[in-house]
Amino acid sequence: MVQAVLKVTSSLDSQRHTRMEVLKEKVEEEEAAEREEAAERAERGEKTKRPMEVRREETTLTQEMLRDLERKLSEIEVSVPEKLLTFTKDTIDTSKLPLSYQSNTLKEEHLLQVADNFSCQYSHLCPDRVPLFLHPLNECEVPKFVSTTIRPTLMPYPELYNWDTCAQFVSDFLSMVPLPDPLKPYQKGNCFDFSTLLCSMLIGAGYDAYCVNGYGLQDLCHMDLTREVCPLTLKPKETVKEEEKAPPKKYAIKPPRDLTSRFEQEQEAKRQEAIKAEEENRRKQEEARLLEQENAKTDPLHGLRVHSWVLVLSGKREVPESFFIDPFTAHSYSTQDDHFLGIESLWNHKNYWVNMQDCWNCCKELVFDLGDPVRWEYLLVGTDKPFLSLTEEEDEGMNDDDDVEKLGKEDEDKSFDMPPSWVEPIEISPEAFETRCPNGKKVIQYKRAKLEKWAPYLNNNGLVCRLTTYEDLECTKTLEVKEWYQHREDMLELKHINKITGLNADYFKPGHPQALRMHSYKSMQPEMDRVMEFYETARLDGLIKREETPKTMTEYYQGRPDFLSYRHVNFGPRVKKLALNSAESNPRPMVKITERFFRNPAKPADEDVAERVFLIAEERIQLRYHCRSDHITANKREFLRRMEVDSKGNKIIMTADMCISFEVEPMEHTKKLLYQYEAMMKLKNEEKLSRHQAWESELEVLEILKLREEEEEAHTLTISIYDTKRNEKSKEYREAMERVLHEEHRRQVEAQLDYLAPFLAQLPPGEKLTRWQAVRLKDECLNDFKQRLIDKANLIQARFEKETQELQKKQQWYQENQVTLTPEDEDLYLSYCSQAMFRIRILEQRLSRHKELAPLKYLALEEKLYKDPRLVELLKVFV
Repeated sequence: MVQAVLKVTSSLDSQRHTRMEVLKEKVEEEEAAEREEAAERAERGEKTKRPMEVRREETTLTQEMLRDLERKLSEIEVSVPEKLLTFTKDTIDTSKLPLSYQSNTLKEEHLLQVADNFSCQYSHLCPDRVPLFLHPLNECEVPKFVSTTIRPTLMPYPELYNWDTCAQFVSDFLSMVPLPDPLKPYQKGNCFDFSTLLCSMLIGAGYDAYCVNGYGLQDLCHMDLTREVCPLTLKPKETVKEEEKAPPKKYAIKPPRDLTSRFEQEQEAKRQEAIKAEEENRRKQEEARLLEQENAKTDPLHGLRVHSWVLVLSGKREVPESFFIDPFTAHSYSTQDDHFLGIESLWNHKNYWVNMQDCWNCCKELVFDLGDPVRWEYLLVGTDKPFLSLTEEEDEGMNDDDDVEKLGKEDEDKSFDMPPSWVEPIEISPEAFETRCPNGKKVIQYKRAKLEKWAPYLNNNGLVCRLTTYEDLECTKTLEVKEWYQHREDMLELKHINKITGLNADYFKPGHPQALRMHSYKSMQPEMDRVMEFYETARLDGLIKREETPKTMTEYYQGRPDFLSYRHVNFGPRVKKLALNSAESNPRPMVKITERFFRNPAKPADEDVAERVFLIAEERIQLRYHCRSDHITANKREFLRRMEVDSKGNKIIMTADMCISFEVEPMEHTKKLLYQYEAMMKLKNEEKLSRHQAWESELEVLEILKLREEEEEAHTLTISIYDTKRNEKSKEYREAMERVLHEEHRRQVEAQLDYLAPFLAQLPPGEKLTRWQAVRLKDECLNDFKQRLIDKANLIQARFEKETQELQKKQQWYQENQVTLTPEDEDLYLSYCSQAMFRIRILEQRLSRHKELAPLKYLALEEKLYKDPRLVELLKVFV
């Protein structure tokens, strides 16, 4: 073993020697420069040594200074945490861990020796750098190489196939405290545990991922997001669609002349710009003040805080550009981000690389070409990364030298493969995947915001996430609250509460009984300000939106057969004042109804109504028709509902002054009173229909409000039929089916073993047995069993006699034809005789055994019959 290790290490030394020469020269130059600087500092120190000693002697502490210092020190309070969030090896029962956790294989020991040799060379060549992070101790105090800790695993959940959802799951699944194993059983770990788990899952999903050991900012290392803006508060960028300008018409009306003063407009614009500039200046000053406060708290360990994160290189899974992932927050960063101050090393499940580049400018100038041995020194020769391409001259020169050196030598494979991972397969149960957060809850504090997460079904109302935004940095004044829900029976998805305006907005998924999409309100009382949006495809009337105020109600439609697009209803004060006013008991009187229609291509534009207004209080109806494409004005018509009757009271007299019309191209039939009378009667019926529909809309609003109150009180959750753990009905049905199957199986087993079943079937069902019937059943059962035993004995005897006769016939045939038989025929004869004698011997043994056991079986059956619970009471006399 030692010889193999020395052989591999010597081969690694020879291959690494050429790459280290440049580093040696650089180290020597740096050492010489350091010696010169030390000599200069020594000369300057001798000159300034005497004054410093004099000043040190002069600084003496008086009694007052000592008392003052003692008083200041006594005021300092050191807070000791009640519970340390650390775990030791005593926390985990190591005896139950697999053998791979408690010991190393020969190949792992070999790898550890190679790593130690590599670390010694690295420390000799780079003495100013920190030791490498190669083989930390696991929970069993056994050194394990970091690459073997990664276990690439493809999880069986589709949500974990992409890097963003996978990183978010790891961020939610674990809590940030030191722990050797993040998956068992506490769901906690440090940054290296987070990175190892996330890297294993990303490699299993097909990404080119690596664990990184480096340095980060204090906020990044402590998972402090109080200076970060919550991603849920960022509004998505709205894409402004350019409206297509209609082509100018040949004959168009000139717009009216603008008579406003340009000087006043300019002055107003200047005033608005001054106000905006002042607000912007005030905002910048506030941000500068906050930034100064934050920068005043300098980190004494800036650049020294060790942190681990994940690097995803471009190439695999169509990743266009390399990026970092912080496993604590699941946020992705560019490789040039200022949060990451430097990199010492990185590794995956195949190899280990050391960064040989200068990180004076953080990670902005690092080149992540792992095949470049000058920038990235690798541990094992068998790397899957391509080496740098050389020029043709260098390649030819190197080939000539290699040919001379390798002349007469055999090629030897000196590569060393990484041992398999010692970690058990990563398994996440469906319950743990659904719960995600430890104990089902997680709280994240952002800048002016707090995010709370819960597992599904943990809260009775289905709440899974809550985002609270604040006005100040101390998070004392609440601005708004957003709550996300899942598995609600009322399809509620999001609830938005504005604490300043008091406006509430509920958002629903498709499937609500009233096809609600959104409900915005300040109070659940009827006849108040509210806005309702609907899924128009789920409604028969095509209603999209309904806006309601104490005096008006506006509805928007789409896709109706009557081309109605808009209805606006104005209400007047109630005449009757009751204690409880509602649309059912005391509806609001309608004063005006305005309806608008889309263009109906089946009708001419002159006869297609665009807008109609029912002035109910004034008893007037106003119509406006669509404008033809070659006209600049549209037809208008107004009807006065002043109706007179004759002396009998059964006729309505239509006069010319009851219809006032404006027509661009008058037609003869529209001037006739009969046409106007029929149009007015039709409009009268449509007015009744519109009033009835508006009244039904009021009733629907009351029904929706009542339904929403019931849903908020009940907040029932839906459970899938496949969720057998929570679905009580499915669980009860499954248990009932299992009981039925068990009873059926038990009856079948009893029926197979019931020796009285054939004889009981001859009796009438449900009839009670008599003593005479019981005796007859016993006798018939015994006689039948006796006959079966006799038949079996006769069958064995018949087969025995048949085999004996056939053997005798074969022997007689052999005696007659013995002289003419060939050797092959004799062999066949002997083989047949051997087999026949074996069968005869077996039949003879079976027959003798049957004769011995038959009486015993008969007596055992007779005893069972006397003890049978169905016959025991009737056969007591005969026992």
